[in-house]
Amino acid sequence: MENYLNENFGGVKPKHSSEEALKRWRKLCSVVKNPKRRFRFTANLEKRSEAEDMKKSNQKKLRVAFLVPQAAFRFIDAGQLISTDYKVPEEVKASGFGISPDELASIVEGHDHKKLRDHSGIEGISEKLSTSITNGIVASEESLKRRQELYGFNRFVEKPPRGFWMFVWEAMQDTTLMILAVCAVISLVVEIYKEGWPKGAYDGLGVIFSILLVVFVTATCDYHQSLQFKVLDREKKKIFIQVVRNGYRQKISIYDLVVGDLVHLSIGDQVPADGLFVSGFSLLIDESSLTGESEPVNVNKEKPFLLSGTKVQDGSGKMLVTTVGMRTEWGKLMATLSEGGQDETPLQVKLNGVATIIGKVGLFFAIITFAVLTKELIDRKISSGQQWNWSEDDFTEILDFFAIAVTIVVVAVPEGLPLAVTLSLAFAMKKMMNDRSLVRNLAACETMGSATCICSDKTGTLTTNHMTVVKLWMCGNVKEIHNAEEAKKVMTETSEGASKILIQSIFQNTSGEVVTDKDGRCHTLGTPTESALLEFGLLLGGNFVRECKEATVVKVEPFNSLRKKMAVVLELPGGKCRCHCKGAAEIILQTCDKVLDSTGQAVPLDEISINHLKNVIESFASEALRTLCLVYVDLENKFSPNDQIPENGYTCMAIVGIKDPVRPGVKDAVQTCKSAGITVRMVTGDNINTAKAIAKECGILTDDGVAIEGPDFRQKSLEELRELIPKIQVMARSSPLDKHTLVKHLRTMHDEVVAVTGDGTNDAPALHEADIGLAMGIAGTEVAKESADVIILDDNFATIVTVAKWGRSVFINIQKFVQFQLTVNVVALIVNFSSACVTGSSPLTAVQLLWVNVIMDTLGALALATEPPNDELMKRKPVGRGGSIISNVMWRNIFGQALYQLIVIWTLQAKGKTLFELDGPDADLVLNTLIFNSFVFCQVFNEISSREMEGLNVFHGILSNWVFMAVMSFTVVFQVILIEFLGSFASTIPLSQTQWFLSVLIGFLGMPIAMLVKLIPLPGESNQYKLKVE
Repeated sequence: MENYLNENFGGVKPKHSSEEALKRWRKLCSVVKNPKRRFRFTANLEKRSEAEDMKKSNQKKLRVAFLVPQAAFRFIDAGQLISTDYKVPEEVKASGFGISPDELASIVEGHDHKKLRDHSGIEGISEKLSTSITNGIVASEESLKRRQELYGFNRFVEKPPRGFWMFVWEAMQDTTLMILAVCAVISLVVEIYKEGWPKGAYDGLGVIFSILLVVFVTATCDYHQSLQFKVLDREKKKIFIQVVRNGYRQKISIYDLVVGDLVHLSIGDQVPADGLFVSGFSLLIDESSLTGESEPVNVNKEKPFLLSGTKVQDGSGKMLVTTVGMRTEWGKLMATLSEGGQDETPLQVKLNGVATIIGKVGLFFAIITFAVLTKELIDRKISSGQQWNWSEDDFTEILDFFAIAVTIVVVAVPEGLPLAVTLSLAFAMKKMMNDRSLVRNLAACETMGSATCICSDKTGTLTTNHMTVVKLWMCGNVKEIHNAEEAKKVMTETSEGASKILIQSIFQNTSGEVVTDKDGRCHTLGTPTESALLEFGLLLGGNFVRECKEATVVKVEPFNSLRKKMAVVLELPGGKCRCHCKGAAEIILQTCDKVLDSTGQAVPLDEISINHLKNVIESFASEALRTLCLVYVDLENKFSPNDQIPENGYTCMAIVGIKDPVRPGVKDAVQTCKSAGITVRMVTGDNINTAKAIAKECGILTDDGVAIEGPDFRQKSLEELRELIPKIQVMARSSPLDKHTLVKHLRTMHDEVVAVTGDGTNDAPALHEADIGLAMGIAGTEVAKESADVIILDDNFATIVTVAKWGRSVFINIQKFVQFQLTVNVVALIVNFSSACVTGSSPLTAVQLLWVNVIMDTLGALALATEPPNDELMKRKPVGRGGSIISNVMWRNIFGQALYQLIVIWTLQAKGKTLFELDGPDADLVLNTLIFNSFVFCQVFNEISSREMEGLNVFHGILSNWVFMAVMSFTVVFQVILIEFLGSFASTIPLSQTQWFLSVLIGFLGMPIAMLVKLIPLPGESNQYKLKVE
C-alpha cells in the first residue's frame, strides 16, 4: 500500500507543491461520499489562478503608469496640457479634509505624477489630509473616527464565517447517508402501511435517527474545528508598525492605521498601505508579491509611490499613508487569495489515498454482500416454489439488504481519515499558540515531527537578545563598563576630540533612534545591537537630538548581513564631510590604516598595533561578547549622495564588546534534541570565537565537532562538502547564501529534514529552502515571517523543541487513529460479508453500523487525534523523510486485534446460543444484541489500546486527557441507552447483568491480546519508535 500511496499521492510536498501534483491526487479521489467535507481543507486552485491573473494585471498597470507620466511631462513642458482645478466633494469638506479617497487612490495606484504636481506635491497632500510630514496626525478618538469613516479601514474583505447549520448542511451531503435516508423513508411508509403506527415506524425512524446522530456529531466536531482555525488565522495577520502621531513615535497594529499617518519603514518591513515617500535613504522595494516582478524598485522623491503589500528590501524611510484597505490593489488581491486556502498537507493527501483504496474495497464487498443476500432470498423462493410470487415482505427484505450494503460502504469508507489530520493539526496549532509558537503553514506541524536537524541563529534564539556594552577598547586601553560612573570615567580619561567623535559615531551611524515619551523619559528604538550602542552613548553623556542637529546626513549605507557593516556620510558645520562606519570587528579592521593613540591622535596602523587589536577582538570574543569596530575617515573633497562610500582609509576609533547572555534552559533544550536524534547546528554572522564560546556553553559544539567560517565554507568543493557537512556544528561569519547552501546540501546530499531559524530579510531564501522555516516573532522582520512556516513568538530555542515535540505528537496521533479505524474497517467488512455468505443475513443492522461509524470516525478522531505530547516522544528517533504513515508495527497491531475480534464474533454467531443458553422466540434477537454489544466494547477497549502502538502502559496520562475521557464516557453511556431503552429503533433487546458482564469482558480481553501482539518481534523493522542508541 505504501508504494501505491507514494506513487500516486506522494507528489504533494510540505510546501511549494506543483499545481500538477495537487490536481493529480484530486482526480484519483474524484468519487467520494461527501466531496464538500472531504475537500473542505484543500486549496482552491481556481481562486489561486484568479490571484495570479490579478498580479499580471497589476504588473501591466504599473508598466503603463511608468510610461504614461513620462509622456505627460513632455506635454506639460511643451505647454500642451493645461492643469485642471480639482473640486473637493462636499462630504470631504464636511469632514475637514481637502482631497477625496478616490483621488488619493488614483495618484498612487496610477503612479500619477501630474495629479501629484496638481496637488502641490507631498506637502500639499499632507496639508489636505490635515497631517504633518514631521509630527504626523493629531490622534484624537474623534479625528481617527472621521478618517476611518471617510477613507476606510485598513482591512480587506474576508469570507463571512460559516455558522453551525452550514456544517450540518455539509454533513448531510454524504451520498451514502442520502441513499440510506431514502431507504429509511420508503421502509417507514411500507412498514406503517403493513403494521400501522407506531410498530411499523421503528425500523425506519431508527435509521433516520442514526443518520441525524452521525450528521450532528460530525457537524459539531467540524464547527469547533473551524472556530480554532479562525482564531489562529486572526493571530497570523497581526502586524505592528512604527508611526508618528502627535509628534511621538509609537507602535500600532496595522489594522489601526489611517490615511494621513506617517509610517517608519526599515529593512524587512511590509509596506502596510499605499502611500508617498517623505524621506529616507537607499529605499529599495520588492514588489514581487503584488506584481510578480522580481526586479526591486528604488523609491525616492522623484519616484515616491509606495504600494501596500510590497516589502522593504534595503534602506529605510518614512511614508505618508494615502490609501488603505480594499481601496488598495493589495486589499483586492488578499481578498481573492484568502479564498484560495492553504495547500493540503502530505499526510492529508496520503490518507485521502488510504480512504480511496479502502473505499473501493468496501464498495466491492458491499456489492458482493447485496448480491449474496439477494441470491439467498431468490434461492429460498425457488426452493419453496414461490419464485413468481413476490410479496411486500420480500421487497422490504430486499430494501433491507440494500440498506445493509449501503451501510457497509458508510462504515468501510474511512471518510474521517483525512479530516483527522486537520483535526489533529488544529488541536496542535491551538496548543502550540499557548506554547508561544504560531503555525503559518499547516504542513509544518507534521513536518516538524520528522525533523532530523535544526540550524539555529545565535542572537536572540540561543541568547536573550538583551544586549549591553560591557567592554570598550579605545585609545589603547580596555575598559569595563557596568554602570554610568564607569562610562563617565571613560569620558574623563579620553581626549575631548576622541570622545566627541565616538559619541557622533554612536548617534549618527545608527538605524535606531532615541525618543522621548509624553512623560519626558528617553527610550531607545531599533535592533538590540543598535539599542545597546545608543544606551551606551547616553551613559557617556551624549545627547541624541543635539548630535543629530549638529551635522547633516548626506548618505546612508544601511546594515546588511552580506556586507556585515553600515556607514553614514555627514556634512559637518564647517562644510567638511566625515564618514563613520561600524560592523564586524575583524572585517572593519581590514579597512583601517590609522588608529587613535593614547592621546587621541590618529597614527599609522603598524603590525604591532594590528596584532594588539586582533588580540583585543579575540579576548572579547572568547568571553562570548559580540565585537563591533567603530571607525571614521575625514573626506577631503565634497561628497554627493551619488558618490561611493569609501571602502578603506579609515581610522580605528573603538572596539566594543556587547554581552548577550545565553537563555536559561537552552542547554537542556539542546540536550533534549540530541536525545531525540536531532542535530543542532549554530549558524551565525558573529566572530568565530564568540560563536564557539556560546556553542560550548549551549552544548552544541562537542570535541569531535567542526566550527567553520563562512568564507572557508564557500571555498570547499562538492566532494569536500559531502564529507564536511555532517561534522559541522558551528558556522560563523556566515552570509545568507552560506546558510542557504548549507540547508540545500543537508536536504539533497544527506536527505535530512531541516528546520531553519531566521530573523532578517536575507534569511528568507534559507527559510524558503528549508523543510520548516522558523521566523523569530520579536526580532524577525515581516519578510522573514512571510517566508516562514512557524513563527516563534518568544524567539526562544526551547520553544523550537516544543514545536518538534508537537510535530511528533501529530504524526503519531494520526497513526494511532489510522490503526484504530482500519481495525474497525477490517472487522466490519469481513463480518458482514462472511455472515451474508454463510448465513444469508447480517448480524449488524444499518442502525448499529451507523453507530459504529460514529464511534470509529468522528469520536475516534476526537479521542486519538488530540492526545497531547509527552516527554517520551523526544527519546525516539525522528521519522525522517521516508517515514511510512502505515508502518509494519501498525499492520501487526491491526491484524492481531482484528483476528481476535473476528474469532469472537464468529464464535458467538456459531455457538452463542449454546454458550449463553439462549432459547425461546427472542433467542436470535438476544444473540445479535450480544454480538453488537461485544463488538462495540471491543472498539472501546481497542481505542484505549491504540493510545500506545508499542508501549504496554496504555493508561499513562489517560485521566489528564479530558477529551479522551469524555469520548469514552459518551460512547459507553449511549451504548447502554441504545441497548436498554432504544431497542425498538436499534433492533436490540435489554440484556441481563450476566450478559452485560460477559459482553464487556469480551471487549476487555482485547487489551491483554493487544499487549501480547505488541511483544511479537518484527525482523528487519527499522522502527522509528525505539529509543535512540547513543
